[in-house]
Amino acid sequence: MPQIRRLPESLVNRIAAGEVVERPSAALKELVENAIDSGANRIAIKLIDGGLKLIEVTDDGCGMSPDEMALALERHATSKLPDGAIEQVTTLGFRGEALPSIASVARFTLESRPGPQAGSPQDGLHDAGEDFASDHARDHGSNHGGQGWRRVIDHGDLIEDGPAALPRGTRVRVEQLFAKVPARRKFLRTARSEYGACKDVVHRLAMARPEIGFTLDHGDRRVLSLQPGEVLASRVAGIIARELASNGVAIDMERPISDPSSTGVMRLTGIAGLPTYNRGIADHQYLFVNGRPVKDRLLTGAVRGAYSDMLARDRHAVLALFLEIPAEDVDVNVHPAKTEVRFRDSASVRGFIVSGLRQALATGDRRSVQTPDSGAMGRWQSEPVSETPAALRSIFDRPDPANGGSGRLADPGHSWIGPDDAAQTGSLAAPMGRAEEAVNLPEGANEYPMGIARGQVANTYIVAEAADGLVLVDQHAAHERLVLERLRAAGGEETIRRSQALLLPEVVEMEETACDQLEDAAQKLAELGLVIERFGPNAMLVRAVPNALGQSNPEALLRDIADDIAKHGETILLGERLDLVLATMACHGSVRAGRTLSVAEMNALLREMECTPRSGQCNHGRPTWVKLSMDDVEKLFGRH
Repeated sequence: MPQIRRLPESLVNRIAAGEVVERPSAALKELVENAIDSGANRIAIKLIDGGLKLIEVTDDGCGMSPDEMALALERHATSKLPDGAIEQVTTLGFRGEALPSIASVARFTLESRPGPQAGSPQDGLHDAGEDFASDHARDHGSNHGGQGWRRVIDHGDLIEDGPAALPRGTRVRVEQLFAKVPARRKFLRTARSEYGACKDVVHRLAMARPEIGFTLDHGDRRVLSLQPGEVLASRVAGIIARELASNGVAIDMERPISDPSSTGVMRLTGIAGLPTYNRGIADHQYLFVNGRPVKDRLLTGAVRGAYSDMLARDRHAVLALFLEIPAEDVDVNVHPAKTEVRFRDSASVRGFIVSGLRQALATGDRRSVQTPDSGAMGRWQSEPVSETPAALRSIFDRPDPANGGSGRLADPGHSWIGPDDAAQTGSLAAPMGRAEEAVNLPEGANEYPMGIARGQVANTYIVAEAADGLVLVDQHAAHERLVLERLRAAGGEETIRRSQALLLPEVVEMEETACDQLEDAAQKLAELGLVIERFGPNAMLVRAVPNALGQSNPEALLRDIADDIAKHGETILLGERLDLVLATMACHGSVRAGRTLSVAEMNALLREMECTPRSGQCNHGRPTWVKLSMDDVEKLFGRH
């Protein structure tokens, strides 16, 4: 049997680098987090070839003394853990692995100069690398000014250690990443792909800290420039998309921790895009826990659940959510890169996010995306001025005996010539249409955001005049949402959740762990209409299913729910399926496209839309109405 031995320090660092620094963006994340924890007001980032040739991060934080710099490059040396209580950590980095790991696989230059940092969030405590400072620095007064110092390490070997001239703060340069580790280098992607990953890292960290200014240079080009002290909503919209500010709703709510032993509260802030403002991929969902960017399955599942009946399955919401929760109720030490977290009460957190999002959307979801599609707008063409065609001249210019030979249009009652004779006579056939007498806007029209109905196009779209523009409504999509909300308000969900007992209970064989999870959730499932019980160690017995799902396959349903519990930790799939049943019922009970509506019916639909939650989008995430402002209309006619 081989003898057990300690691994050499260089190999230990390279193994840690494989966990923490698998690509340039991971190294950049660690360095920027250290700069944030140092109390910096401004952070400058420079990349060359997506970080493959150079990553440079400069901050104006509290800096380090030469002794601190040497200590920061040792494994598991950090100033971020208060008395070793890892459950109370509030800084972004705390493992003490980043700097020595990066230095073992690159040419690493660390330059720093200590100095006073008034108002630092760490009260003068700087974390170098993951670990920019130590209590030793404050004990010796090095945070109150000192000489700048430089240490250069080439793939684990110290090659320079001496004074350097630089202002207060820290500058870190990472060059030739994995140059001497070809097995790792060949797994890196192209410079363009690595740059995209680095940019995403900077975006997420900049969103989390609007009080800090950020600049990002890629080669000779300034890619990002953010000033310190921005408002959170402004910083988020500036990074994600400017139009998010007008197509999103703000979120700010609190809820006490459900655990009786805790006196803390959870707080959810941020901005959530309207359901009609969506993307085909989920790369514009930014989630933060206590200021830390995370990619957590529980949180993404909660977002999907909140938008479940407002988005099509292949569309994704655009949002940035910031969850603040007491440090003792969340474990951030579950992943080397600190991108995942674990909550003590995950069900409570998920419920808070789902209800918070739905409540926020209920205040603004009567809106739809207000920017008309550029492609659709571009198809509005203004015809060039030219000689009037003969057919039109015959209408406007030919003498009309009914009007005494004057060159004006005939009276409405004057007979029109049919299409077969139009070519010979130069006249046009009578247009086909339907209209009702127009009426003036009532005195309270300004209080009607959806306007007053003026007509119907293609028996599908309602044309309404609002005080500030022209409104077009898809009558089927709009009425479909209204019917769904009526069903919910009338207790439709309770109706469809009534159980339908199976004539013969069905036995479903499953793995023991899946059976255990289903047995724990049996009471909740029974509330939803699915009655199950344990039937031996590797089987479940299905006695009843929800009435609306009576035609479904009980075995397939139970397996899907088991998979859902294993993935998300609680039963959401059944609830989502019942929402889909409600949506299907609403679709069949709504006004269909092609149905002729009277003006009174159109106005009744508009008034109900104004007071119904989520009326801005149908059950599939498509907009139910769009508005052309008067400015847009005037631009189409060149009057602006």
